[in-house]
Amino acid sequence: MQDVIIYVTPICPYCVRAKALFDKLGVPYKIIDVSTSDDLRKEMILRSNGRTSVPQIFIGDVHIGGFDDLYALYVAQELNTYLNH
Repeated sequence: MQDVIIYVTPICPYCVRAKALFDKLGVPYKIIDVSTSDDLRKEMILRSNGRTSVPQIFIGDVHIGGFDDLYALYVAQELNTYLNH
């Protein structure tokens, strides 16, 4: 299974939803809190091609996007393609 990384802030409801979806699916993930580090926020923006909102979700080296993008993959039953790639 590919590594999952979620860039988050503590007060982000979409971050909570992304984590809940991965928890429901039993998929482990790593959280990177960008709220306290300008360097981590810059890293997230660079990796996500300029996106500044959270969450920003990566599966392996693939940028999935935010929660709406993640949920769209889940509903379309395409999320496993990325997780098992």
